[in-house]
Amino acid sequence: MSHATMTVDLAPTGNLDDLFHAHKRMLWGLSYRMTGCAADADDIVQETFARAAERSTPSDEHAWRPWLMRVATNLSLDLLRHRRRRSYQGSWLPSPIETTDEEEVFDTTAPSTEAHYEWRESLSFAFLLTLEALTPRQRAVLLLRDVFDYSARATAELLNLSEENIRITHLRARRIMRDYDRNRCQPTSALQEQTRQVLGQFIRCLVTQDVDGAASLLATSARAVTDGGSEYTALHRPLVGRNPVLTLHMRVAQRRGAGARIEFRFINGLPAVVIEYASAVKRQALRAVLRCELDADGHIRELHTILASRKLTAVRF
Repeated sequence: MSHATMTVDLAPTGNLDDLFHAHKRMLWGLSYRMTGCAADADDIVQETFARAAERSTPSDEHAWRPWLMRVATNLSLDLLRHRRRRSYQGSWLPSPIETTDEEEVFDTTAPSTEAHYEWRESLSFAFLLTLEALTPRQRAVLLLRDVFDYSARATAELLNLSEENIRITHLRARRIMRDYDRNRCQPTSALQEQTRQVLGQFIRCLVTQDVDGAASLLATSARAVTDGGSEYTALHRPLVGRNPVLTLHMRVAQRRGAGARIEFRFINGLPAVVIEYASAVKRQALRAVLRCELDADGHIRELHTILASRKLTAVRF
């Protein structure tokens, strides 16, 4: 059953608290996937319910969800368009979120099994980074059609577009996603275990300054990407190549590893490392999330370090 036609347990006279609890998870999940930022998703959900508080309760209880989804989607589109107009200093990475408890991330009612992308897959860094290549409208259409399982008609009504426009936009978005679709990142239990083992070995090598051991875990064309959000010292552009990537992380571990607290968590479906440094000077970050992507041979092809404080609001420290 499509979410657009889903019934909700909310009486016509229900208060805002009922509305909030009935729809918060769905709206947050949409807003996060739209923006790739947990803090932005929080703001959008709050603004959506603020507008709901100013609106008279509809006589038809089924009218709530489509209206709320429309407001959240439009707010997300506005934010994405504004973000595209600004210049982001350095590399942009999604905001990490903890995914150990599905109830905190997903709506309590799963979409139909015909959805093109699974819930967890659509929260992966690989998926969210691929979405950045889409226009805001393409992103909205792809998510509504392929993740939230909306029909073309329901999507058209929500975005106030024609069904033909939706179909064309959806087709173009699917074409852009082709490279991702050829090697999809589905966080299976096997991939989770492999990622944990490889990342764990890499961390141990950094702590013990085992250069050869760390080098053996990196792909030849490994990349390092850091997101400091113009707040902290970070790479201005991705660092490419096994040796430069290895040198960077070895130096950081050597200079800042003493007294650092390191903990493994499930972040966006895969194991990652949450780091709290003992101290920081000048523009150094006190907190970070370090995660990796593996290639087909099980080597680390990308290392992502998220430092920006606004990007870390959904991670417990």
